[in-house]
Amino acid sequence: MTSDGIEHLPDLGRLRLLVELHRLGTMAAVAASTGYGTSAVSKHLAVLEEEVGVPLLSRVGRRVRLTPAGQRLVEHAVGILAAVEEAQAELRGAADPVGRVRLASFFTAVEPVVLPALEHLREVYPRVVVEVYEHEPEHTAGLLRSGGMDLGVVYDYSLVPRGLPPELSARQFEEQPLFLAVPVDHPDAGRPVAVSELAEFAGTGWIANSRGTDDDELVQRVCAIAGFTPRIAHRVDSLHLVNSLVGAGLGVALLAESGIERNRSDVAFRPLDPLAGKRRSFLLARAGQWSWPPITALATVITGVGL
Repeated sequence: MTSDGIEHLPDLGRLRLLVELHRLGTMAAVAASTGYGTSAVSKHLAVLEEEVGVPLLSRVGRRVRLTPAGQRLVEHAVGILAAVEEAQAELRGAADPVGRVRLASFFTAVEPVVLPALEHLREVYPRVVVEVYEHEPEHTAGLLRSGGMDLGVVYDYSLVPRGLPPELSARQFEEQPLFLAVPVDHPDAGRPVAVSELAEFAGTGWIANSRGTDDDELVQRVCAIAGFTPRIAHRVDSLHLVNSLVGAGLGVALLAESGIERNRSDVAFRPLDPLAGKRRSFLLARAGQWSWPPITALATVITGVGL
């Protein structure tokens, strides 16, 4: 405290180092990212502890971890730094965003969504560098919470909405209809199917996702509306394999539009009525990070609209 009772505000540069430590995990990685020496990073963070008056770091072997107070300060610092950068960008005018964004996406969104976005981003914001990682939505949410990722492309189903912790924020950018994949020789293969008509598949094996729980829960809920409990015959991650199993007559599956292989001659895709809901795609980030210019740039390109 100063003599007039006002606390010293933490230095923004030191706050940024603490955020980078949270993001990158080690002093050496922070040094490499910022251009400081490792000892200089350590000294700046020690001064930051003095400024705030509480321990921010604890040593575990040769590594350091953020204390609960350090974690809490990072949460505040992200919003503070984002607000400062937003204000600076506004004052500078049309300055190009600069920085690295670690993007996690589920597999089927990488080719149709992420790759075209990165190609466009390279043209309009060449100084934003994006690292792409393939993860299921549940894993992506955990990585965003821990600081292991900056932005995520995730999905859910309107019948199985995804709950989010308060520190994460989602923005929907796409939705797709659902289809029932059946063998092409099925008597009703050529027409849409009402959810109530799914009861005819009560004795048929169903195919669900082996990695995420959302697809399994969707099958359970849709079949419950039709009045029966499905028998899950296969659990696989590859959508190509799902299509092949259906084509071989080994089960039926619920698929979003991007998961169907229309060029197959052994599978028919029957549109489901709206009662089955839709699959929705979202961008996911920590609350307060949307205004960080590199994330804003990438999010804008992916969604096609200003945020």
